[in-house]
Order: sequence, then C-alpha cells, then structure tokens
Amino acid sequence: MFADPQASVSEAPKQSENSMSIHTNISSAVSAVPDNAPLYEERPWGAFWSLDRGATHQVKRIRVSPNGRLSLQYHHHRAERWVVIEGTATITVNEEVATVQPGSVVMIPKGAVHRLENLTNAPVEIIEVQMGNYLGEDDIVRVDDVYDRPAREMRA
Repeated sequence: MFADPQASVSEAPKQSENSMSIHTNISSAVSAVPDNAPLYEERPWGAFWSLDRGATHQVKRIRVSPNGRLSLQYHHHRAERWVVIEGTATITVNEEVATVQPGSVVMIPKGAVHRLENLTNAPVEIIEVQMGNYLGEDDIVRVDDVYDRPAREMRA
C-alpha cells in the first residue's frame, strides 16, 4: 500500500521535440462528481479543495490541522491515491498504520478501511486522486469518527 518516493519509476516513451500528438476522439464526458459537490469545504479536522474533476476522477488538496483526524472510513465506488506534500501524516489502510513523509504515495483500494491523521503540531497536506464511477461525498461510510458525525454522508 505504501510506496517509497525514492523507488525508480518507469518513464513513458519520449517523443521527439519536433513531434506533435493529435487526438481526434475528444468528447466532453459527464463528471463522476455530482454537480452540487463543493469545491471547498471546511471540516472539523481541517479543509479540502477540489482541484480537478473528470468522468472517472477527482483531485483534491486536503489539509489536516494539527492533531486533526479524518474518520476511519471506506468507499463503495472509488479507490484513492494519496501523495503527502507537507508535514508528517499518520495513515491507516486496513490493519496497516504508517508514518508517512512528504513525497510518499499511499494507494487505497476500493473498499479498504482507511484514515488520515495528523499527530503533530504542524499542518499536514496531501493530494488525493480519487478514481471511480461515482465520486460523491455520500460514498463515505464511516466506521469510527471522533467528531460524532453520521455513519454515512447524506449529501453529494
């Protein structure tokens, strides 16, 4: 689940600087994110910004305040990839808990129980890439929540 930022990554084939790529099958796709989903929202643990949305993805920037903790949760319709960009995050995926530094990537499969925590006195920020056929906030199923929110989000 946890990827080392120092690990080697295979690169896509390089095109010549003089070449041009032409895509002829461009169509506007319906977003997997509901139309009324927030672009920015404050939560008890911090805030999130929706940076990009598409037919099968959403990209968010998530800031967790010092000592903040997202609910222990899972999703029916999406997998997530988290890249820590600031601070030291504590991340749970199923039974595994890790302290994660900037540059590290965490993969969260659809249905995996997971949580993001900030056990430090400085903010933690991640970039979250959601992939799935439905990406509404109501696909959050909370297993445990220190803020006593309902087990299911009731809106998009």
